[in-house]
Amino acid sequence: MSLNVRDYIRTIADFPHDGILFRDVTTLFADARGFRIAVDQLLAPYAGARIDKVVGLEARGFILGGAVAHQLCTGFVPIRKKGKLPGAVISEAYHLEYGEAVVEVHDDAMRPGERVLIVDDLLATGGTAAAGIALCERLGAKVVGCAFVIDLPDLGGRKVLEGLGHEVHALCAFEGE
Repeated sequence: MSLNVRDYIRTIADFPHDGILFRDVTTLFADARGFRIAVDQLLAPYAGARIDKVVGLEARGFILGGAVAHQLCTGFVPIRKKGKLPGAVISEAYHLEYGEAVVEVHDDAMRPGERVLIVDDLLATGGTAAAGIALCERLGAKVVGCAFVIDLPDLGGRKVLEGLGHEVHALCAFEGE
């Protein structure tokens, strides 16, 4: 029997609060074969393309993005929550279900014209990814794609990113929240 990425992801009911089905990728990361499958499948559409940097969204995007950057032989750039990066940064606010959040990147992390791939574990509403895209574009980089392990299509993130003109690649989808 051949396993796929979805087979390595565990679902935890009522986390972080009642009614939520949390898709836990730590079980995927802990399994050498599962992690390898995920990294290989995340980068497959971009193999042979010119990618100058892989951008990982906090926090699980760091794990995946670092591995993808290694395989593509390119640099890695973290996009972090506000206040976590030393040095000069640019910031982008975005809306959450109940409020607002801010992400940041170093103001010298990308050069104009660099081609970047955004990587994260989960695409839900698309807010974090859209903010990450905005930061990259403000630095003059061109986002060539957005790669995720999981898409939650009912939350509309794919439509948001595609509406911004960006290609979305997801390894699996889970209906519902």
